[in-house]
Amino acid sequence: MKIKDIKTLKEGELAKTLGDLREKLRVARFGMAGSKSKNVKENANLRKDIARILTTINKSNGNKK
Repeated sequence: MKIKDIKTLKEGELAKTLGDLREKLRVARFGMAGSKSKNVKENANLRKDIARILTTINKSNGNKK
C-alpha cells in the first residue's frame, strides 16, 4: 500500500484497513509457524503497512490539538 493511497482514506476507512491488516498479519504469523507460507516477506510488508497507517492516524490527530 502506497502512502499517497493511505492519505486519501478517511479516518474510519483507515481504522477498518488497520484491523484488516492486523488480522492478515496474525494469520500470516500462524502460517509461518506451521510452514504453510511461501512468501517470507509478507510479514515485513504487512508490518510496514500497519506502521504507515498508524503514522497517518497519529499525524491527523496531532493536527487537531
